[in-house]
Amino acid sequence: MKFCDTNSSIIEWSSEEIQIPYFSSLDKKYHRYFVDFWIKVKDRDGNIKCKLIEIKPYKQTKQPKPKQRQTPSYLKEVKNWVINNHKWSAANKYCQDRNWEFLILTEKHLFKENDGKNDK
Repeated sequence: MKFCDTNSSIIEWSSEEIQIPYFSSLDKKYHRYFVDFWIKVKDRDGNIKCKLIEIKPYKQTKQPKPKQRQTPSYLKEVKNWVINNHKWSAANKYCQDRNWEFLILTEKHLFKENDGKNDK
């Protein structure tokens, strides 16, 4: 949030204020998805753009690999993956309808990884 407050390219922003309905194939019901951030930015060309941004651990952005034993933790991972995909599909559609952009950011985007150049 500090980044949004101090970045001169960000004109406006909010956190978890936009809700997007999505349908879950797991329980056959509609739910509400509160996206982490909405930002309005001015790009390098001076164009104003709106973006919805979801922050997730990298591991949760990849489909779980099938396992021989379907442990409770594995089943939870699969369930979360299915739910997240429903949410993200709804968010993509919501953004397309408004000419916005939907982004999913992970720690790989947010934190600079050590590339080995500073190692001794």
